Amino acid sequence: MANHLYQNDLPDGLDLGPIVAIDCETMGLNPHRDRLCLIQMSGGDGDCHLVQVSMGQTEAPNLVAMLENPDILKLFHFGRFDIAALLKTFGAVTTPVYCTKIASKLVRTFTDRHGLKHLLHELVGVDISKHQQQSDWGAETLTTAQLDYAASDVLYLHKLRDALNEKLERENRMDMARACFQFLPMRAGLDVAGWPDQDIFAH
Repeated sequence: MANHLYQNDLPDGLDLGPIVAIDCETMGLNPHRDRLCLIQMSGGDGDCHLVQVSMGQTEAPNLVAMLENPDILKLFHFGRFDIAALLKTFGAVTTPVYCTKIASKLVRTFTDRHGLKHLLHELVGVDISKHQQQSDWGAETLTTAQLDYAASDVLYLHKLRDALNEKLERENRMDMARACFQFLPMRAGLDVAGWPDQDIFAH
């Protein structure tokens, strides 16, 4: 396993494969206030590719091309937040997508524990640390511990997706999941546009 850190964008010609796991680190949980600092990605081969985003940066052509490529599935855990952060920062509409948190909520209705750490422990047999979750991601130089933490959020998503897909098929909820995933970029767009909490489907 290796971490590859880049500044501002993915390098030219980098191919991460047909399914790319993605996660973002920001200065906080409000996309209108808290800037995007780091994007970590993995093609499922054990390596992590991380892009450090500069303050005020609004363009990342190679990254955006991958996010918007219809032939590459983007794999998230709680994709609603990450997709919104990427949209707010770069104007990128990330699609197609898969969200392991949504998949878990559709098939693991016997529990309310849908966090990544719990899912990876239960379904993949991997324990990850959340010690660096609330560290300063806006720092000019990120520590090895920060990079390793960031990588752990994407390195196992491919295996987690496989495990959740088995359950979705078993419970006949795959079509429902696909419809939710298809709507997810618009749900993130509504967050950015000013409807983060209002249920527009309610009376």
